[in-house]
Amino acid sequence: MTKQEAPSHLLPATARPAGSGATLNPFVVVDGAADFIHFVVDVFGGVELAEARSPLPDGRLIHAEVTLGDAHLLIVDRLDGWPPRPGLLQIWVDDVGATLDDALAQGARIVTPALPFFGQVTLGRMVDRWDNLWWLYSPAAGQPDPLAPWEGGDDTMFRTIDAEMRSLASR
Repeated sequence: MTKQEAPSHLLPATARPAGSGATLNPFVVVDGAADFIHFVVDVFGGVELAEARSPLPDGRLIHAEVTLGDAHLLIVDRLDGWPPRPGLLQIWVDDVGATLDDALAQGARIVTPALPFFGQVTLGRMVDRWDNLWWLYSPAAGQPDPLAPWEGGDDTMFRTIDAEMRSLASR
């Protein structure tokens, strides 16, 4: 089936309720959702939607949302018997290096330092304390593309994500 033949079930932005976020909004299940919300607000400047916060009688959150630009990051505390479901998240930031520094100060672990990436972009990766793996991108106008490892270039970009994904598989 080609792209033109495939049905589109996506609701156009003009038809979605106001404030509903982007077409696709990630959802993560973590232990300590309230602390995770603080992390996202402190590191990325996200804004928690107070009206979305839904605590259970024991204080755990059954639903919460933080806006990041036009996207909503949906968050829930892991309940008894639920597996954690950390996310693999991509986010555009104004400065990858500074964002990684802020995340590190909040307990994150750097997976890939800020490096030139293809398409005049800088890319870095980190894992937060809840095991969410973040890809951080920022525009880098005029920055030349790196040489691919198979053409003799540095393999840090590929080696670091491969090592991280393999470590997740072994947990």
